Amino acid sequence: MRSGFRLLLLSTLVVLISACASHKQEEVLPEKLYYDNARQAMNSGNFNEAEQNLDALETYYPFGRYAEQAQLDLIYARYQNLDLEGSRAAADRFLRLNPQSEHADYALYMRGLASYNLDIGLAARYLPIDVAARDPGEQQQAFRDFSELLNRYPESEYAADARQRMIAIRNRMAELELFAARYYIKREAYVAANNRARFIIENFPSSPAVEEALIILAETFDFLKFKKGAQDAVALLRQNFPESDAFNSDGEFEANLLKRENRSLSSVVTFGLMGDE
Repeated sequence: MRSGFRLLLLSTLVVLISACASHKQEEVLPEKLYYDNARQAMNSGNFNEAEQNLDALETYYPFGRYAEQAQLDLIYARYQNLDLEGSRAAADRFLRLNPQSEHADYALYMRGLASYNLDIGLAARYLPIDVAARDPGEQQQAFRDFSELLNRYPESEYAADARQRMIAIRNRMAELELFAARYYIKREAYVAANNRARFIIENFPSSPAVEEALIILAETFDFLKFKKGAQDAVALLRQNFPESDAFNSDGEFEANLLKRENRSLSSVVTFGLMGDE
């Protein structure tokens, strides 16, 4: 019994000592020290340490002297740490708590920037992955954020970059539709390919994808025996892209995208059959 009591007492003392040590480790620092530590860490590129100090600053001094700036810095620190969802969440919180802030344009811009890069991910930053082949995911949200920035703060220093990223988003969305159209051509689903091509022309008329979309439109209309549609598509292509490779040296339309894609698919199938022999 005594040995059991001593063991229980010893265990209790260990827990108490550990709790005291833990309490000392969690000692709250002065507000300015957290802020200065965070700024110093950010200036030296140590965004992990910066984020830790900014989180502590928000936890212990949510309405302090540096609260608003700390919230802004946290958006940036998380973005630099590639915590894009965290950066966007921090931007949302800032806009909710400071709707009339003179820095709201920055928060909107960073929220859009986080969404813009969110579905690309780390792999695409360092590996040759075709972004157009990916699900657009957060691109529409980024477009809405940048659009809101331009509507509310047209003179913002971030407006020009936001406008360029909106163009890039439109081009990326158009490329995604083009990727789908090529896929349908390979599967000989020409009606579906035609629909995708028309969607590009109607919704992304200024994107670089329009040239190939017009070629697909002309060829699929021709295959589907819709001569008027094919002629109109060729006329639009000639008007907007007179130097297109779809025209031969005599200026005649002779694109063979459907045949080329089908030959490519046939080669894959033939190769597979030969490998089975």
